[in-house]
Amino acid sequence: MSHPGTLYTVGMGPGDPDLLTLKAARILRSSPVIAFFAKRGCTGHARCIADAHINKAVAELRFEYPFTTEIPHDDPQYRAAMDCFYDKSAESVATALDAGQDVALLCEGDPFFYGSAMYLFDRLGPSYRHKTIPGITGMSACWTSAGLPIAHGDDVLSILPGTLSADDLTERLRRTDAAVIMKVGRNLAKIRTSLAAAGLGERAVYVERGAMAGERIVALRDLTEPTAPYFSMILVPGRQGVR
Repeated sequence: MSHPGTLYTVGMGPGDPDLLTLKAARILRSSPVIAFFAKRGCTGHARCIADAHINKAVAELRFEYPFTTEIPHDDPQYRAAMDCFYDKSAESVATALDAGQDVALLCEGDPFFYGSAMYLFDRLGPSYRHKTIPGITGMSACWTSAGLPIAHGDDVLSILPGTLSADDLTERLRRTDAAVIMKVGRNLAKIRTSLAAAGLGERAVYVERGAMAGERIVALRDLTEPTAPYFSMILVPGRQGVR
């Protein structure tokens, strides 16, 4: 009887294939099975980043989200469907692991930072050998591309989801020195209002597709669109006293 394989949860970085770590590239080249998430009709961002490093004979497990933004996250239907999706995805990975095959589970950015791979890690981690390969986060790539030193000294940096209520977002922004606001999308107008209320609107910078083709960086006050695409975030640099 073969021993179970090892689950490698691999951080793929923000988008530029050159920002993939050497360790991640080595795992990709040696894994007989790769698993990845993808939006309906798309190849999958993490899979695209990995392409040059994958053995063409590798077995692929493609997990297609049942939906992404079509249903609000607080809708009971969303939670039920996503729980079922992650359960079935974990079962597919477990089948390969039980057959003695190592599996590289790809994740955009860093696996433990808002990554879908965490949901499979929660389900499989207690029962299988596992190793997690960290990746460069999207926010790190964005503030570097924008030339924005984000924090220094005793600055407090807050990472905030744009899905928070306007009041909660405003209060948290008032209590921080620097901020990264993620999950912008249809929350853009609310985020603008909260930044203005916190007195941070003029410092805010919008970054779209950081470290990817089509990268766009603009002061938030100059952004005219009412909504933002998936790969976007807003940065509020701290470091107001340069040393």
